[in-house]
Amino acid sequence: MNKYNLDLRNIPKELLLIIDIINDKEIGDKNLLEDIDWEAFTDLILHHRLYPYIYPILSNYVGDKIPRVVLDKLKIYHNFNTFNMMYLSGEMEKLAKIFKSNDIRAIFLKGPFLGSFIYGDINLRTSSDIDVLIPLKDLEKVEAFLVKLGFQKDDYIKTILNDWKWRHHHITYSDPTNKVKIELHWRLNPGPSIEATFEELWERRQTCALSKNYAYQLSIEDMFIFLVTHGARHGWSRLRWLLDIHYLASKQINWRDTNELLRKYNNSHLCGQALILSSNIFRTKLTQEQKKLLCKSNTSMKLAQGAVFYIERMVNLHNHPLPEEIAQYHKKHLFSLMSTKQKFMTVLSYLHPYPLDAELFPLPKHLHILYFPLRPLLWFLRKKVFQ
Repeated sequence: MNKYNLDLRNIPKELLLIIDIINDKEIGDKNLLEDIDWEAFTDLILHHRLYPYIYPILSNYVGDKIPRVVLDKLKIYHNFNTFNMMYLSGEMEKLAKIFKSNDIRAIFLKGPFLGSFIYGDINLRTSSDIDVLIPLKDLEKVEAFLVKLGFQKDDYIKTILNDWKWRHHHITYSDPTNKVKIELHWRLNPGPSIEATFEELWERRQTCALSKNYAYQLSIEDMFIFLVTHGARHGWSRLRWLLDIHYLASKQINWRDTNELLRKYNNSHLCGQALILSSNIFRTKLTQEQKKLLCKSNTSMKLAQGAVFYIERMVNLHNHPLPEEIAQYHKKHLFSLMSTKQKFMTVLSYLHPYPLDAELFPLPKHLHILYFPLRPLLWFLRKKVFQ
């Protein structure tokens, strides 16, 4: 793997220590312990959502090499996560039961079910919500059930000419009483992109071992691809996502089938990015089958080095507005992740009207088709005149 070595020299010393502790499962006599900013060390663990995994390791060094104040803070987060994951498990079980009794096909994407599958322990991974994939045609039906259960739609997606169906991939619902958030997906990733249909994913699904009510999750091959595309889209800005890849890569995955799916949906270069990052950060030992998944071109290597930008900084892509430097870099990086076909589809999608066009020049709904020929003019006015 020498030709796949990344330049990690600018990663903060505190994060290098965290990575070493995770890799070695101990602290030992490390030179990295010298001159550590323990506040930054703690903040990085929390940012990367690694506290449920690393705290049990650090707790063996109480009052020794790790300051008590650091351990006490991480313990609070660790204990809260344990409670939260148990609570979410119960809520997912209830939801699975409702789906089953109402003949709704659903696939749980992340949450405690994923933590149990990857780590064998729901407490070693964090989760803040319940992600579930359903067929698009069942969206209104499921929403009606959620409303009956007390959930409220969080975000209103602005749309025109039904572009929400392919520009977006989920809607969020929250229960203000039980503090549970559900992300209802009809796609795995935002468009425009080509991905497996729900029917294909359902055909390959597997039963969640953690569930008593026949809840389902993605097949291990689809799960790996989903986590690869999800992590790539977020710049691997949280190392928890990369730790998922590290553990999942060691499981019994049919890599031949995985390779076929990666090629079918133009994601081979993203798989290469994930495996290169995982082998560099978490010392993932790649098998010969896995090495065959690395792009023969330099694309995966360039993308992996590009993601190091996010690891060197504590980037939270959910905090808007993003700093200008981060926003510009992320925009370019997202485009670099796309295959040639997806780049073409993305550029083509700019010709489709946007909700902003309707805000700038309101038309009756039956005349919205006119936004297609008006699109270039409205774009020009927004960018050059009303900016």
